[in-house]
Amino acid sequence: MDWSELQVMVVEDHGFQRRIALRLLAELGVERALEGADGLDALDVLRRQPAPPDVVLVDLDMPGMDGIECIGQIAQERLARAVVVVSALDPALLHTVQTMARAYGLRVLGSVEKPLTRDKLEEVLVRFGDHVGEQHDESEADFTVPALLEALGNGEIVPWFQPQVEFGNGKVVGVEALARWERPDGSVVRPVLFVPLLEREGRADALTERMLDEGCRWLQRWSRDGMRLKLSVNVSPLALADPAAADRYQAIVESHAVSPEDVVLEITESSVMTDAARGLGVLARLRLKGFGLSIDDFGTGYSSLAQLAQVPFTELKVDKEFVFSAHSQPRKRAVVEASLDLARKLNLTTVAEGVETVEDWQLLAELGCNIAQGWLIGRPVPGSELPAAIARWRRPVL
Repeated sequence: MDWSELQVMVVEDHGFQRRIALRLLAELGVERALEGADGLDALDVLRRQPAPPDVVLVDLDMPGMDGIECIGQIAQERLARAVVVVSALDPALLHTVQTMARAYGLRVLGSVEKPLTRDKLEEVLVRFGDHVGEQHDESEADFTVPALLEALGNGEIVPWFQPQVEFGNGKVVGVEALARWERPDGSVVRPVLFVPLLEREGRADALTERMLDEGCRWLQRWSRDGMRLKLSVNVSPLALADPAAADRYQAIVESHAVSPEDVVLEITESSVMTDAARGLGVLARLRLKGFGLSIDDFGTGYSSLAQLAQVPFTELKVDKEFVFSAHSQPRKRAVVEASLDLARKLNLTTVAEGVETVEDWQLLAELGCNIAQGWLIGRPVPGSELPAAIARWRRPVL
């Protein structure tokens, strides 16, 4: 990573500690650094910048405007590309603040406990470079709803695939299809920017069917090349309100000579409860046809246990919010451990998403998780690049 290209801001009310942070950044090779003496001062400096800095290091415990309020403003006004929370406070509070920032749509690289050291800063800042290939500024994704709907109809929205591997032997056993809008100008728009619009326009079910159709097309092609994989596809809540969805999905899959047993449909917790009676009927029919059913983002909603009791799920996906840094955050570890234990008792396959470090891999392996998905294994890639991505994968030596 070229540290000289990174622009970083330090928000810290204690002058001596602020100077130490700036010196440590200079030692890392960060040549462009900004500083703020408190939250209000930082916001004033940020608003005057011609472009948002890459990373803002924010101390939480400051007089006047504290770091929590400051991060909220940074997120709402999009004054930075990413933040790092700096504090010597309770880890549970740090996690809450990070979750708040992500809920605003702000990228959070993690937290750093005081006192700051060069190693701590390097460990958290290097994550900015690790993910930069997947990040795009909001300005790159300016489009109209008619243009989006036209793109869906023209086949510009396609699945990219992220590998899923077994903890036991490191073998790649499946992929998740993740929507990407590949625009004619060569830019790629992330799903977070267009999927909510498709849901609002009532077209998210069409996106689900496109991902299923294209995903199975690739599944068949990989199978001919000797790669036997399972395919996971996210299902729109709209589909669960349509009694005919189960038959359509079966027809799509079988048109590619793919068995429903090789396809896992991922359902978010909130989807089923929109119309419980109809949704449960659709899910039961999908399971009857042989499709796997995964409860996605487990633990992020309020009806998790009720869903597990009502729906014939075959898989539980532990949300990345709990997986990331679980090895160093006791509360996250407790949630992961409880989720895996519950899944074992219900005889469900477990998938951990957001696996980014060897330490988290090791923890999940020790806790008996079945399958890993995340940046440690590989980022989402177009179907044509998947064989090469799998070839690059090397199981961590523990």
